[in-house]
Amino acid sequence: MEEKDLKLATSGDENEDEKKRALLIASRKKRRKWRLLILLLLMCGTGTMLATSTYAWFTSNKSVSVNTFKVNIEAKNGIQVSADGTKWKSIVQTSDLIGVHSTTYTTSINQIPDTLEPVSTGGNVDANGRLEMFYGTVTTNTAGTDFILTAKQSVETEGNGESSDGKFIAFDLFFKADATTDLYLTTDSGVTITGNDDNGIKNASRIAFVILGNTAAGSSIDTIQGLNGGTSSPVHIWEPNYDVHTAAGVAAAKDTYGITTTTEGGSLISYSGIIKDIANDAQIALNSDDAAYFKSVTPSYKTIYNFSEYQQIFSLSKGITKVRIYMWVEGQDVDCENNASGGDINFDIKFSTEKNA
Repeated sequence: MEEKDLKLATSGDENEDEKKRALLIASRKKRRKWRLLILLLLMCGTGTMLATSTYAWFTSNKSVSVNTFKVNIEAKNGIQVSADGTKWKSIVQTSDLIGVHSTTYTTSINQIPDTLEPVSTGGNVDANGRLEMFYGTVTTNTAGTDFILTAKQSVETEGNGESSDGKFIAFDLFFKADATTDLYLTTDSGVTITGNDDNGIKNASRIAFVILGNTAAGSSIDTIQGLNGGTSSPVHIWEPNYDVHTAAGVAAAKDTYGITTTTEGGSLISYSGIIKDIANDAQIALNSDDAAYFKSVTPSYKTIYNFSEYQQIFSLSKGITKVRIYMWVEGQDVDCENNASGGDINFDIKFSTEKNA
């Protein structure tokens, strides 16, 4: 074979080897791509399982808003109520609470948002006479295997509707009584749903009354509006609808907290309210009851769904009493789970001085 022909033959063999090497490299790349795709699918599957598990606090990527449309405060039988301590009437509605800050009650902090998000409280009051509320979020621990809770205190600000970024409702109410008077919640009081789609969020609701002080009728407006018992202010927490749960709420009670209950006729379920900020690096489990961060809460009042007898609550002293009222969705309640997020609810409070209608 001539030298020229030998060179051509050698070149052909080298081209063939190059082709084989290229095919081998392509095959390896393809296998790596498939392995990466499988890993991504497994990761996505794990993420889906975490996101769809049922836990309190509406876990990952869930809408948490609950629209609130109606707040009625009605007093009967000789009690008068006021949104500012100067104008007295038998009924106070949302419209009465909105706007007093710029007119007759310039020191008010009435927080009336259009939507609510889960918060929690252990019932402690700060020096300003405010119930300490904590906004919680749920993430996974550093290992990515369990849900943990982080929380930060939610400070109340004056505002209403879309202009309010509050997570809960809070406002001042003034009562005038001619003598020491026992108060009762009428059977028209409670938390109900709007429409027929009951997802169970009403069962996680709470209402609290913080008694800020009392003064004689005829006191100056500054004295009336400035009533503040600070940290010693008595707190009364009311849990409406304590005896009913959705099937998802029953499952959440069992899976998250190890509590067995039923959809109807259940007993009061105890819970631990948050009392301190919880940092992410604290790695506090969702069902923890660590005394450094939580306090066992026993509601002062509880009512079954559609209760038929008036419920006795706190008493009013003679004169004018200032009460701060809170309405919220309790994140530590077993009914505050993914399926309950969203929906429309009404808060109604009607008082009477008589035991029955």
